[in-house]
Amino acid sequence: METIETNVAQVFLSPEEYLARERKALTKSEYRSGQVYALPGASRKHNIIAVHVSGELYIQLKERSCEIYTNDMRVKVSSTGTYTYPDVVVVCEEPQFEDSHFDTLLNPTVLIEVLSPSTAAYDRGEKFASYQKLDSLCEYVLISQDKVCVEHYLRQEQTWDLTEFHFLSDLFRLTSIGCELSLQAIYAKVQFSEE
Repeated sequence: METIETNVAQVFLSPEEYLARERKALTKSEYRSGQVYALPGASRKHNIIAVHVSGELYIQLKERSCEIYTNDMRVKVSSTGTYTYPDVVVVCEEPQFEDSHFDTLLNPTVLIEVLSPSTAAYDRGEKFASYQKLDSLCEYVLISQDKVCVEHYLRQEQTWDLTEFHFLSDLFRLTSIGCELSLQAIYAKVQFSEE
């Protein structure tokens, strides 16, 4: 999900204040270090890619107990107090939520983000560092919307192995949930500008 890197407000909010405001807001915002960051609408390519990924995963997981959420499911990293809206979330354990609103997931298995120029560094850096503190998280996937490129991070005990894919003929496996995604399917109907 694309984020605006400037704060909505210069005041610090508690997590409780953030959630109270967020649940009444007409637009979504992420929360980190006491500050709120607005989420603007996503681009056409961003939406196409996110829908293709969730659709491909739905086909493969529909007979299993896993659940797939798109960019409206908030994820909380309890140890850092960060709240985010990943583009696609998969949970294959019994979903755990922060409270009885059932709108803030605590135990994702796979998180997938579609990159934008304004968020790529954050998604690879601070956000990924925060996500690594989720004990449930097994895989993290970053998908470029500007070129054919998928970065797949797989947890290996104390480290994360990165594999990159750059060709539409590539296929990668989400080991933790037993799914495969082809770049041809992910990028179907996405047109890249010629450089």
